[in-house]
Amino acid sequence: MGRFVNPDNSAFQVALNSEIYVDKTGLIKYTNSVLDTTNALICNSRPRRFGKSYAANMLAAYYSKGADSEKMFSDLEISKDANFKKHLNKYDVIHIDIQWFQANCVEPDNVVDFVTNSVLDELRKIYPEALPTEVIRLPDALSRIKDKTGQKFVIIIDEWDILIRDAAMNNKVQEDYITFLRGMFKGTEPTKYIQLAYLTGILPIKKEKTQSALNNFDEFTMLSASKLAPYIGFTEDEVKKLAEKYHQEFDEVKRWYDGYFLKEYQVYNPRAVISVMLRGEFKSYWSETASYDAIVPLINMNYDGLKTAIIEMLSGAEVKVNTATFKNDTVNIKSKNDVLTYMIHLGYLGYNETRKTAFVPNEEIRQELTMAAESKAWDEMISFQQDSESLLDATLDMDSTAVAAQIEKIHNEYVSVIQYHNENSLSSVLTIAYLSAMQYYFKPIRELPTGRGFADFVFVPKPEYKNDYPALIVELKWNMNARTAMMQIKDRKYPTSILNYTGEILLVGINYDKNSKEHQCLIEKYEKD
Repeated sequence: MGRFVNPDNSAFQVALNSEIYVDKTGLIKYTNSVLDTTNALICNSRPRRFGKSYAANMLAAYYSKGADSEKMFSDLEISKDANFKKHLNKYDVIHIDIQWFQANCVEPDNVVDFVTNSVLDELRKIYPEALPTEVIRLPDALSRIKDKTGQKFVIIIDEWDILIRDAAMNNKVQEDYITFLRGMFKGTEPTKYIQLAYLTGILPIKKEKTQSALNNFDEFTMLSASKLAPYIGFTEDEVKKLAEKYHQEFDEVKRWYDGYFLKEYQVYNPRAVISVMLRGEFKSYWSETASYDAIVPLINMNYDGLKTAIIEMLSGAEVKVNTATFKNDTVNIKSKNDVLTYMIHLGYLGYNETRKTAFVPNEEIRQELTMAAESKAWDEMISFQQDSESLLDATLDMDSTAVAAQIEKIHNEYVSVIQYHNENSLSSVLTIAYLSAMQYYFKPIRELPTGRGFADFVFVPKPEYKNDYPALIVELKWNMNARTAMMQIKDRKYPTSILNYTGEILLVGINYDKNSKEHQCLIEKYEKD
């Protein structure tokens, strides 16, 4: 048996041998349900470290005639499915890892020929009578084998988009690859020899040229994962079980590695979760497997509102994003929306499909993005952080005059793109202004339900800082006064929402007067009963 045609089950066995294995064979139940239908062409894109190759190896081990994997799957979720044995090891599988071919090809211009010739060589060994020497195209070969044997193929392409990303400026590579994809999957002839096609990579199908080759594929992405949502990353229930088994504090795991909201699922970064379970150390594992070099030039692009949006998200806010403008390639990035959408696909941002907003999903990514911003020495970021730290210090010192002045400075100098129209726009500025608080505090809670209403902001210190930093309850007013904001905090008993917090609590009332264009602030220490 060959490397690319009818692979054995060894690659998936490696995953099963690992100390931590999370059963994702439910994905096979879905692919079984669409075999030999118009939905049998699937493109499932997700970020690095989210198990793309693992899923490809699993599907190859299950469907491949070259594998004997019944025992391997017998205790897994798919074994309970009525069609488990019906499709087990029944198909000719072609498993192509484009990244492997690219890495082992001397000239990138020859990648497509390398793939074609390698797979054809193996097919000729298996079906010599069906493939005379004049057959030099892979689609032609698959069609002839189907005519000869009646057997359709399962085609799995891992890292399908690497030539779209890495060879974006090489027109010949792009054209050759798009022609290859079109020949494999486009039109009526491929439906005669394809039982299932499963493509996985980081980017969705490229709009324009590649889309014309693959527009018959069902797409599942970080923007819309649909039925495959529970198989992209670890779900919350899966992480809870791991945290219990490995004696890790679940809430801390959630804060560090959760945040990718797909359909109704909270999705966690699998590689990071496994790392923290085995090592017991809460930190960013992102840079161990992926570099932020790819996003440094992105976040430094000179698009209106981009840097403000990055700072807002680092401060815990969500920002609106129009994902429709992104062409799914790295060459035609032309706006803030394109940058943010690409960062969602890369896993550096989460996406709320309902609200159409982007956000920093967790502490791990917040640290990575902060390092990426600092690595290029944003002048705006360096001076902004200093001003934000001054604002936090003034708040903790209960210096209300300095707080009002600092918020005004931050609004005028760094976030002038946000114009005050109401309390919501004031809150956007305040979110950004307290960026430095994220080092010591959890992500600020917006509109926390309290005694008789909703507090605008509640900052609760992380456990390691709670002896040194008070909790902050912030109420905002527009065209009123700071005293009114403070009275609302007290009258509506906002502090009751965090009374089980044992440290000090500061009450902060802030108002912006539209006529005078001045901020006012009032700060008091909450006296517990």
